[in-house]
Amino acid sequence: MHPGPDDLVLFTPDQMADADRLAASVMPSFTLMRNAGRAVARAALGLGPRRTLVLCGPGGNGGDGYVAATLLAQQGWPVDVAALAEPRLDSDAARARAGWHGPVRAFDPQRAAQADLVIDAVYGAGLSRPVEGLAAETLARARRVLAVDVPSGIDGATGAVLGMAPIAELTVTFVRAKPGHWLLPGRDHLGRLVVADIGMPDQVLRALAPRSWANRPGLWRLRALTAHDHKYSRGVVSICGGASMTGAARLASGGARGAGAGLVRIAAERGADLYRTGAPGLIVDEAPLEDLLADERRRVWVCGPGLASDEVRASLPALLRSGRQVIADAGALTEHAGAPEKLRGAAVLTPHAGEFAKLFGATGTDRLGATRAAAAGVGAVVLLKGSDSIIAAPDGRAAINGNAPPWLGTAGAGDVLSGVIAALLAGGMAPFEATCAGVWIHGEAANIAGEGLLAEDLLRCLPASVRAARTGLPTAAP
Repeated sequence: MHPGPDDLVLFTPDQMADADRLAASVMPSFTLMRNAGRAVARAALGLGPRRTLVLCGPGGNGGDGYVAATLLAQQGWPVDVAALAEPRLDSDAARARAGWHGPVRAFDPQRAAQADLVIDAVYGAGLSRPVEGLAAETLARARRVLAVDVPSGIDGATGAVLGMAPIAELTVTFVRAKPGHWLLPGRDHLGRLVVADIGMPDQVLRALAPRSWANRPGLWRLRALTAHDHKYSRGVVSICGGASMTGAARLASGGARGAGAGLVRIAAERGADLYRTGAPGLIVDEAPLEDLLADERRRVWVCGPGLASDEVRASLPALLRSGRQVIADAGALTEHAGAPEKLRGAAVLTPHAGEFAKLFGATGTDRLGATRAAAAGVGAVVLLKGSDSIIAAPDGRAAINGNAPPWLGTAGAGDVLSGVIAALLAGGMAPFEATCAGVWIHGEAANIAGEGLLAEDLLRCLPASVRAARTGLPTAAP
């Protein structure tokens, strides 16, 4: 069964700070800290008894650590606590510190190296300065880390590493995950992520306006097929075919067909005979583009894969003027380097990091913010492709994908993805949801195919991936 959108919400550190403030008006704030510490202790107990060092910072993260240390000691664990600094007087963290009756030691890299388990409760997800000095030296010596909220040094909003951050075996966060848990490089520091319920009131969560989600089925749903469907109701996808790099358009067409498009056509005024040697179910048109646009059933077009500059100039402006839903990829993006306004009117842009930088400028460390800004500026859904693909809508919604395996980074895979998104658009999904679903389906197909993937392998795995997206049932390798 798929999770619902509420379960996939990613709250920023600022939003969680707002939640804590709102919650304090309806319940004792220390209750949330006690529950958070209990969740950390429970996770540590699951790792088995061992000499444990709890590293506590001066803020709320450190307070969670003091609570966890107290509970573990009550279970008979050998626990030491080291404090970077004392909590602020009259804070919940100070109350948690007062509940710890063992010694509180100074940070010591050697002590961290000797511990069987280090609980990192130094800095939380809202950290805004680099981790350095004694804190960095101590964390760096830890051999096995359980992180509270995030490994110290990870920016919970962007996933950036500030100074240094340990590699955790397990990370326990609270209420909802944060963007930094899903974004690289932060994601690679988490180990296994546990999202613990600590009793945050539902009315508090409803008061927060989510803008980011983890991209999984449940955030979107594929349209149910019925006995009344036919090839036109399932949607027509048209692809601009280049005269020389024909493989790219053929891969896009295979992606569209595998993802459920009812009819796929390649527009190739030049080189049509090369395309006709491909899949027998593919229709190739060599009529002028203006004639093809007279067919109102051809609402969705892919423009860019395998196209040279002159071919982009001959096709993309006409498509945008026509009001069709256009997915601009590859050549359509590089042709407009530094001039993204010329892509206004497209439904979806699908740049990888290099294309994004040429179009919009460098992302910096806040790739989520940069993708959002690009989408708002150009008025289209922008997909920043990568291992942690980011999908942003012009209205500020964004999703972060996490199912793409490393072997998906191969030539032609992006062409297939453009076709998959086009099929979902043609089937009636809105651009943001179609892009989110397409990215997930694409990643799942790569997981089914396995290591050693070629772009062509995605095509045979797409039907199983679509079934997984529709039903939530596990996929099996074909």
